[in-house]
Amino acid sequence: MALIVQKFGGTSVASTDRIKKVARRVAHWKARGHDLLVVPSAMSGETNRLIALAREISEAPDPRELDVIASTGEQVTIGLLAMALKEEGVEAISYTGPQVRVLTDSTFTKARILQIDDRKIRDDLAAGRVVVVAGFQGADENGNITTLGRGGSDTSAVALAAALNADECQIYTDVDGVYTTDPRIEPEARKLDTITFEEMMEMASLGSKVLQIRSVEFAGKYKVKLRVLSSFQDEGEGTLITVEEDKHMEQPIISGIAFNRDEAKLTVLGIPDRPGVAYRLLGPIAEANIDVDMIIQNGASDETTDFSFTVNRGEFARALEIVQATAASLGARGVLSDNKICKVSAVGVGMRSHPGIASRMFDVLGREGINIKMISTSEIKISVVVDEKYLELAVRVLHKAFGLDKKEAV
Repeated sequence: MALIVQKFGGTSVASTDRIKKVARRVAHWKARGHDLLVVPSAMSGETNRLIALAREISEAPDPRELDVIASTGEQVTIGLLAMALKEEGVEAISYTGPQVRVLTDSTFTKARILQIDDRKIRDDLAAGRVVVVAGFQGADENGNITTLGRGGSDTSAVALAAALNADECQIYTDVDGVYTTDPRIEPEARKLDTITFEEMMEMASLGSKVLQIRSVEFAGKYKVKLRVLSSFQDEGEGTLITVEEDKHMEQPIISGIAFNRDEAKLTVLGIPDRPGVAYRLLGPIAEANIDVDMIIQNGASDETTDFSFTVNRGEFARALEIVQATAASLGARGVLSDNKICKVSAVGVGMRSHPGIASRMFDVLGREGINIKMISTSEIKISVVVDEKYLELAVRVLHKAFGLDKKEAV
């Protein structure tokens, strides 16, 4: 017997038939004697539909009211799933995030979880009920409904697993695990049996859509055993995300190739090369709640510098507007922008003990005529920005170059 948190994504609950299948799967686990807390997403496409409705009323919806609207998708799903479980003869009860008391900050549409009151859940579990909790949502200290941002149901599930000290958190999605890269780009991609939290965090932050990065951070911080499984397959162990690599086995140098299409680059030309300029440039970006990814600063002999950085493409227009205003106040020569770029990254804890990975990566891309615009590195990843038209080629050649199409990667 174990306490298991199971999270089901939008495609897993996309219709009432699929919700019934989820209920049967949960009932099967319950029949084996496990205590279960289930966190479903909204039905596939429902959150987009709700946001589109809001935008029909207002081009720039009030964030508080947008959260009120967007949170209703999960409320429908938890009610339907609880009903389906009862039809299977399983005693179940559903709760919204605020009902459980998932306390968040007040950053509407991008809230962060501060605390979870688990007493109500524990009482229900002790009474033999399956507890169904809405993902993606909570409430701030003033009782305002908040949402956690895209992919927030993953974060909800992991946070609940941490609060309950669950034995395992299972993430059910439309893929059967974590792959060395997207199989739609590279058919030779392989499913990984295990991957470290470090690698998974890098993969998630660099564009892998299997798990939301905040959920991986939560799982790593609280040492929640995390497993990715398929909602549509009854067999298979999926991919286990571990706290650290197996010390008894030689690690592959590279575990995966990640990519992100949603990148845009901004370059401010000829700003004064003096202390505080970077803050004056990026401070307003941060105040607008826009995340900055890569940053490059190049000094010149005339005491000026060119400053480049990347943002998510969805925030490109707003970032450009802010930068143009700030650059003018700094006396910059101009602002260049490019929203037709992408980021491709090689990730692997094996890099720590294998020098020369960066040069090998650059050589492979250079031979294919792919020009590198920006470079970023860490202990276990190397990322490059290239023109978007080269994304698929870059992924395929790097996947092959590092032997990820083979059972034992090099």
